[in-house]
Amino acid sequence: MNYMILLPVVLPVIVGFVLLFLHEGVFRDRKTLLKVTGVSFVVSAALAVYAISGAAGDRLILFRLVDNIPVYFAIDDLGRLFAGIVVAVFLLAGFFSFGYMSHEKNEKRYYSFYLITFGVLMGLCFSGNLVTLYLFYELMTLASMPLVIHNGSKEAVMAALKYMFYSFCGAYMALFGIYFLYKYAGAPDPLRSFGGMWDYAELMGFVPGGSLDMAAVAESGNTTLCLTAVFLMLVGFGVKAGCFPLHAWLPTAHPVAPAPASAFLSGIIVKGGILAVIRTVYYCVGTDFLRGTWVQTVWCILAVITLLMGSSLAFKEKILKKRLAYSTVSNLSYILLGLSMMNAAAFTGSLLHVVFHALIKSGLFLFAGALIFGTGRVKVKEFAGLGKKMPVLFWSYTICSLGLIGIPPTSGIISKWYLAAGCLESGIAGLSWIGPVALLVSALLTAGYLLPLAVNGFLKAPLDEKELDKYREPAPCMLVPVVVLAAATLLLGVFPTPLMEFVGGIAAALK
Repeated sequence: MNYMILLPVVLPVIVGFVLLFLHEGVFRDRKTLLKVTGVSFVVSAALAVYAISGAAGDRLILFRLVDNIPVYFAIDDLGRLFAGIVVAVFLLAGFFSFGYMSHEKNEKRYYSFYLITFGVLMGLCFSGNLVTLYLFYELMTLASMPLVIHNGSKEAVMAALKYMFYSFCGAYMALFGIYFLYKYAGAPDPLRSFGGMWDYAELMGFVPGGSLDMAAVAESGNTTLCLTAVFLMLVGFGVKAGCFPLHAWLPTAHPVAPAPASAFLSGIIVKGGILAVIRTVYYCVGTDFLRGTWVQTVWCILAVITLLMGSSLAFKEKILKKRLAYSTVSNLSYILLGLSMMNAAAFTGSLLHVVFHALIKSGLFLFAGALIFGTGRVKVKEFAGLGKKMPVLFWSYTICSLGLIGIPPTSGIISKWYLAAGCLESGIAGLSWIGPVALLVSALLTAGYLLPLAVNGFLKAPLDEKELDKYREPAPCMLVPVVVLAAATLLLGVFPTPLMEFVGGIAAALK
């Protein structure tokens, strides 16, 4: 029994709560708070990396809801992939916040919930079955909500309430689907033994290709009911991924949160919805049950609508952080579109885009945070000419932008290539070619809403020449994370083979 799986989940949560309830007077000054928080970040990340490096198949039962439904953690390659990007963004956005949060109130509270959210996300990544994943999915909403509401303004409060309302509505839709799958497809087989250790049923567990007995569903005549249940789960989990029609919380919540929290929300939290969708379709239900049904068709259509809508709204948006939030809506639907194709190429492209988008969008939000912190400006047109004073920051933004557009040699081109190939390979009537067209149109719109900021930053005269001299590159703790994320965007495009082989192995296991 590998109890090390538990530590990266429990320790950050405990430290977060201890930090939250400690009296302000315990910390003599801000430097002491940052030292304690920094050590907590590093130790939590190190424990997560240790757990990720554990042997595939390691399991740890926490408790049982009922006799045949355990709540447990398990290590597999998909969980490793998601946990790895969580750790990377957690550290970079966390250390960025040491500079950014110096002008915010309630800094200790922010770090507390940031740590708690990290622990909950580790639990989500290591969940061994659908019930465990659902529990941590709900906890993820509760833990991350204080990050949205942090500044306490009326706008932040309303955004947080909207985030909660949408998230809980989606979660209840997913729970409704879980109930029906448990009743009609949860095979009540005798308890099975794993490695001579704890005996428990792999009921609603995660098995590549699908763990539920969907053949029994067809034999019992409950196919339509279970298809409806799965569709509700896709829509419900899709809320966190910003999928139409329940996407409106995302462009409302992300811009009002502090910039490092926005990076974590847009780069990582939304991927919780993606992970839940993958676990449902590819590890519980199985693609054979869904392929060619109305569920697949409607899912594809919703993804295409969201993809084009998000890019169009981002193109029209004038406020930088809100523009990036709409961009997240669009790019998450790249991933959902690939998953809906239900073939190896598209699935590979989706997982690659999970990684690339997490790094790129986190870099873009941290860039926005550094600009807002240094200038106090929020609108895109107000950053003209600043590239001359902040060349490293603006070049990092440019590289991340090229990655999101999908221009070689940045990483975005690789995931989009696989996504387009997977759409064409799917053979879905009409949608097999609409998908690549939508990807191309979205890429053009992405170029239209990202590149002008870089071009104007370097080439256009500033709005106020007199104020230009007072601007300079941000502090190293804020600049370095942006540079690292930009470098990763470029390096993963030039040297993608190790990641592609790892993701390809996950895709191959699903056959």
